[in-house]
Amino acid sequence: MPVPGVDVRRGPVPGSERVLTDPALAFVADLQRRFGPLRLELLRHREERQAELDAGVRPDFLASTRDVREGDWVVAPAPADLDDRRVEITGPAEPKMMINALNSGARVFMADLEDALSPTWSNVVGRQAAFIDAVRRERTFESPEGKTYRLNERTATILVRPRGWHLVESGMLVDGAPVSASLFDFGLYLFHNGAELLARGSGPYVYLPKLESHAEARLWNEVFVHAQGAAGIPRGSVRATVLIETILAAFEMDEILYELREHAAGLNAGRWDYLFSGIKKLRGWPDLTVPDRAQLTMSVPFMRAYTELLVRTCHRRGAHAIGGMAAFIPNRRDPVVTEVALARVREDKERESADGFDGTWVAHPDLVPIATAVFDRVLGARPHQKDRLREEVRVDAGQLLDLRVPGGVVTEAGVRADVRVALAYLDSWLRGNGAAAIDNLMEDAATAEIARSQLWFWRSRGVRLDDGRAMDAALYRRIRDEELARLGTPATGRLADAAGLLDRFVLDDEFAAFLTLRAYAVLE
Repeated sequence: MPVPGVDVRRGPVPGSERVLTDPALAFVADLQRRFGPLRLELLRHREERQAELDAGVRPDFLASTRDVREGDWVVAPAPADLDDRRVEITGPAEPKMMINALNSGARVFMADLEDALSPTWSNVVGRQAAFIDAVRRERTFESPEGKTYRLNERTATILVRPRGWHLVESGMLVDGAPVSASLFDFGLYLFHNGAELLARGSGPYVYLPKLESHAEARLWNEVFVHAQGAAGIPRGSVRATVLIETILAAFEMDEILYELREHAAGLNAGRWDYLFSGIKKLRGWPDLTVPDRAQLTMSVPFMRAYTELLVRTCHRRGAHAIGGMAAFIPNRRDPVVTEVALARVREDKERESADGFDGTWVAHPDLVPIATAVFDRVLGARPHQKDRLREEVRVDAGQLLDLRVPGGVVTEAGVRADVRVALAYLDSWLRGNGAAAIDNLMEDAATAEIARSQLWFWRSRGVRLDDGRAMDAALYRRIRDEELARLGTPATGRLADAAGLLDRFVLDDEFAAFLTLRAYAVLE
């Protein structure tokens, strides 16, 4: 019998019969009806804050929550299988990649339904079916060459990253409106797997993306409380790690942990989206400068301020601090490129472990041993280093908002790299693949966001390249055509659609809030 008020608008795909059951749909619909209106209110608040930023209002730590920042409180203790997080591997919940990630030797696998997902209906439903199998250790994959992939006896702990509050899932309507993609992804995962995970000694653990305020974290906590009760599992079973990947959230890290404290598992330094957020939020400021992406490293002053504050905040509250992504993909045909890149990965992880991070992210199984060795030297047999309180760290609002990079410049090579990454990623995303290997890096929506936002900023400001030329529409179009020719012909894959989308992102007067919001319209 159909669920009242629920309309599944897409046809059956593999896994539908297991994932989209009437009880599961009713569970998600209940979440949407209870929490959908507040979600929309919080999204309107985002627009209001952006208008304030465009008017020159400078963010600061909130006076209204000073008592939270100065209070003596901690988050709930970590579950046993989420206490040692020294290396986490991230990627899409695609069958073969999921098995390889779970078997990689990493402590945690972050299965990504957000930046590494092209949200076709078959992908959205298929990933949920994959979770059902993986939780029950029934996940297998048969390659076209006849090789069988199976889970090892010991695998990584699964964390799932649902899509952000700003997205909807148009494949399911509740009372005539598309369901929140966040509630759809989380609701289906919890409904099908929450009790099973607890029975197996784990739990329904998640990563929360794109939060901009503690009010948005409070909404997630209310969702968790209600959903656990509705699913018949104990309150506090859900554990959430929040990605601090927006510049506004950096001012509310204490408050975000406080709102989630009975469900909080830590904070993560989401470096790529954080850089995108800085451009996006502060784009109207006349003193904003943005150099090539290659110069936006973790050692520049504003990124150092943000990450050190994150470690200090987490450890004061008994929460894990997880470092950023190493996105390099080893190039087996060019050992010199690989050697140089691995040295940079090692240096990055040495900086994080020395700064007090309890763990870090990698994008490829070959990086797991390197990152593990670095954190092993610092942690030894300890699961984390929360005892390093970093009380000497003092970060003010000015340090977080000053995005200047000493010696930073814009080059043709930087423009060209952004155009190439954006075109190649959009082409991949439109063809159903949300994580794409481009120039020896695993690129996802976050890095594509940096690329297109830099191009828009440079073009709209008429920024001068290091050789004196202005970055204008004509230069963009010339480089776009040259990079398109390198990638293929307009008839190749979805390159024509990718170029059309990128033109709008770069040449429109208005800045598009999210790449995915506009790209959804041409996905299927």
